[in-house]
Amino acid sequence: MASATVSKSNKRRRRVPRPWNAGWTLTWRILAVNIFAVLILAFGVIYLDAFRNKLSEERVRRTEREAEISVIVARSLPPAQRAGALAAIGDTTRSRIRLYGGDGRLVADSWTSTGPTYHLRDPATESWMKDAARALDRGFNALVGANYAPDFTEPATDTITAWPEAQQARDSNGVTTMMRTAPDLTPVLSAAAPIEDGALLVTSNERSLIRSMRSQRAALAIAMAVAVLVSVLLSLFLARTIVRPLRRIALAAHRVRLGRAREVRVPRLPSRRDEIGLLARSVSDMSQSLRQRIDNIEAFAADVTHELKNPLASLRSAVDGLDNVKDEKLRARLTQVAREDVVRLDRLISDISEAARTDAELARARFEIVDLGPLIEQLVTSWEARREKGDARLAYARPRKDSAVVMGDPGRLARAIDNIIDNAVSFSPPGGLVEIAATRVGSDVRIRIDDEGPGVPPEAREAIFNRFHSIRPESEDFGRHSGLGLAIGKAIVEGHDGEISVYDRDDAPSGARFIISLPAIEQ
Repeated sequence: MASATVSKSNKRRRRVPRPWNAGWTLTWRILAVNIFAVLILAFGVIYLDAFRNKLSEERVRRTEREAEISVIVARSLPPAQRAGALAAIGDTTRSRIRLYGGDGRLVADSWTSTGPTYHLRDPATESWMKDAARALDRGFNALVGANYAPDFTEPATDTITAWPEAQQARDSNGVTTMMRTAPDLTPVLSAAAPIEDGALLVTSNERSLIRSMRSQRAALAIAMAVAVLVSVLLSLFLARTIVRPLRRIALAAHRVRLGRAREVRVPRLPSRRDEIGLLARSVSDMSQSLRQRIDNIEAFAADVTHELKNPLASLRSAVDGLDNVKDEKLRARLTQVAREDVVRLDRLISDISEAARTDAELARARFEIVDLGPLIEQLVTSWEARREKGDARLAYARPRKDSAVVMGDPGRLARAIDNIIDNAVSFSPPGGLVEIAATRVGSDVRIRIDDEGPGVPPEAREAIFNRFHSIRPESEDFGRHSGLGLAIGKAIVEGHDGEISVYDRDDAPSGARFIISLPAIEQ
């Protein structure tokens, strides 16, 4: 049956488990694939925001230094020469430099000599690609929660009062900077520095800042596209690692359900340590258990048929003979045979019913705490008071209170122990002694039942627990045992996670020793 549950791949050489295949559960794999692209996106957004802030700060500092240098140059020249010097600086830096006097009026403007060094573009005149780029700019600003700078407009009356940064620089006697947004969303930087009683103002349209930002954003978009592609490939790979083994398991389960093949190979996937591997091994174990149960049922049905045929044939012969036999003594003998066959059939049917119910009832049973000391004492008392045991004597060494406590079904445990006692009594010689003891040994409770019978040959110690085992003492009444007692006892013990075994007695010339081991519980 083992071959029915092991896939062909299990017989190949052992492969070295890969980290992805062996060390990651499905939960972690799915999580890794899902967050991979998200992490790349988050990293890109954080990097792009940090890059923009750093670049903006650098451009603001540059404009601030330009204002400081312009003030130094202007202070070093007489008023009549300042306009030309400021125009030269503005033409070199592509900025506009304005000088305001103590009364707030415009004294000098670099554009008067050089003309405009930058142009504020009208978005309405630009292509749709620029509109798309500006939409992406707005989306990115919303994503990072950036504060929008105020719109830049040239004042109708160009005085110092139109520029808050110039007034602040004059009043605080320090350099003041400010960022505004042009109509096409490019930044306009301004820096004001005090000079005499007025102020000097430098303004520039930093289109290169936006170009650098958009260039970085394009590079990150490519990287994110690659990340999405990798994420898709990983998702397909993950789906393959999940779907293919599940399909193999489902196909094997379908074949098991159809029952057309005696042996169905259910893949166990030993190299997988995730949920798929656990499922494969569980389904394999389930199919093996199911096959064993089916085999047991088939074998049990065959044994039942065989065992019922013998008494039925004997009963039929006795009944048929009654019509032809005239001798009263022979008729009485045939009648006695018929009665014995009826008793045997009744015993068989009762035990067969008990054996068939054992597994199912144990699966549904709700175990409770059972002290085996009083339970066995009650069984011994019942034997002495009500059962026919011939000359056999029973001796029970009761354990200390609460020292032989197990979890189980008290009724089923009593039936298992009673069957072993019944077997010991039936093989005991006249006047023989059956000794019963229960002790705690380590983590188990062991029940020992000794008799003074002929013992069990080593080659038969496994067979006696088979159903309908028919080797009985010659002196036993016909039909008293069905051959199911020990089989039922073993099934009950194993249903309680215990073991039952038989040995020769080491303290007597002959006799069998049955030992039942059950898991003990701590009190």
